[in-house]
Amino acid sequence: MFAQTRSAVSTRCSAFCLHQTRSYAISVKPPKELPGKRLPRVFSGKKAFQYDWYAKILQTNTDSPLVFLQHNDFSAERLLKLRKDISAATKGPKLSLKSPEPTSTTPEPQSHLTVIRSSIFGAVLRDQPGLDLAAVDKLFSDTKGGLAVLSLPTLDPPRLSAILRALDRGFPARPPKTAEEIKKELEEKNADPAMPGRRMKRQKPILHPELKVVGALIDGQVFLPDGVRDVSKLPTLETLRAQIIGLLSAPGNQLAAVLSEASGGKLARTLEGLRQSLEEANKPAAEGTDGAAPPS
Repeated sequence: MFAQTRSAVSTRCSAFCLHQTRSYAISVKPPKELPGKRLPRVFSGKKAFQYDWYAKILQTNTDSPLVFLQHNDFSAERLLKLRKDISAATKGPKLSLKSPEPTSTTPEPQSHLTVIRSSIFGAVLRDQPGLDLAAVDKLFSDTKGGLAVLSLPTLDPPRLSAILRALDRGFPARPPKTAEEIKKELEEKNADPAMPGRRMKRQKPILHPELKVVGALIDGQVFLPDGVRDVSKLPTLETLRAQIIGLLSAPGNQLAAVLSEASGGKLARTLEGLRQSLEEANKPAAEGTDGAAPPS
């Protein structure tokens, strides 16, 4: 009886652990038509709430970026710290032209990090009009593990760059495991227990969180990780407006400068120099005409 109970508990524990660690890749392909299956699929309960939540995220961020992050081995404390790091990276004092000190402004909308359920989020992406599903499928084709969506309030390349730097500092890229390390892990996993017949003491696993940028959805277009970093290097909208105004006003400023110089003494000096050069050119011809002998 005790053995059967222990076996049942072990089975439930294994199923629970598998449920906690497994994940589903995002699929935007149309679902298969199976007999007895109603299409389009209608969610209910918790899945319906998640579907509406994810759809609202996409609909309210049509003009602002959505950055997709892949995460592994995250604890609640580490996830909370990640949110604090992102919030600190997006905050920044604004300088005023009236005073060199940062001015206090109204609170700006903050970014939000949402841990998503991949299967439901894929269904939401399929139902979004005007979205390039082929690019989305390429974006999530090799994604494994948990996924999260970072929604930014506005497209601000400097702050996006600050967020990427904070992620790089907090989660540096790890080198791939060597063959010796993999062999050692397998030996430790398959080794016999130190004390056979006794129940092993449960130990809290040591988590090594990993996080990387999968891509982004900006203004209805899908960007891969390299494209996201290229967008973060762009100037701000205010800088682009100033550059456009400078390009449009440059010909007028040059014309005004030429007219201002021509209306002053430079024009008089130019005309005087032209008169003197003409007089010097005509003077030898006039002298040669007066001193020449009369023809015979």
